[in-house]
Amino acid sequence: MGLLNLIKEDLSQPKLQDPAYKSFIELIFNYPGVWAIVNHRIAHFLWSKKLYKIARAIAGISNFLTRVDIHPAAKIGSGVFIDHATGVVIGETAIIGDNCLIYQGVTLGGVSLDKGKRHPTLEESVVVGAGAKVLGNIVIGKGSKIGANSVVVKSVPDGCTAVGIPARTIGECCKKPLAHDNLPDVTKEMLGYLIKRIEILENEVSKQGGNISSEDEKLNEIYQKYIQSIKE
Repeated sequence: MGLLNLIKEDLSQPKLQDPAYKSFIELIFNYPGVWAIVNHRIAHFLWSKKLYKIARAIAGISNFLTRVDIHPAAKIGSGVFIDHATGVVIGETAIIGDNCLIYQGVTLGGVSLDKGKRHPTLEESVVVGAGAKVLGNIVIGKGSKIGANSVVVKSVPDGCTAVGIPARTIGECCKKPLAHDNLPDVTKEMLGYLIKRIEILENEVSKQGGNISSEDEKLNEIYQKYIQSIKE
């Protein structure tokens, strides 16, 4: 696809992907992510022609105007939409496939100072939630979703949802849309599991004649003090 056709498609994304979109005037003033990508198309074209200084200058001006930092060498496919956009950082060797959706505060960064591929690859139709950090030369598979504020340091298979710090895939990998309000609370689930295991162990100790009541009372006192401090 030619440069002009890519830019034309970029300008059409808010109407296609944002239910808040009302008019072309909003596109001009309220969609910095769109203009960041348009500016990047020009900078990347110049970079490919080895006009590195001009490309970097355009990227710097775009960063100042849009608050989106995209290295001119990064490769971005068609139909990519950066929603809200503020604080997005996309590194030099990052690759973003077609029809990806990226929210504000996302970083596609590196974890090495070595030359070569050191930034992530997002395959087609990936969704990256607000504030997520995807770090290193890893691959986020086609149709996968990254939960908000997650830190991803390992590759994610196709059609999976990854959440947490560090991020882990949850549930079965499928192609259902990402719904942040339905993401499981991994910490809560783990604490619930540990509490249940402790109850089982306490019951077994009691059955075998063990006495843990005194220690249990001490722990309960500490817990009650903690609860009281929260209320205060």
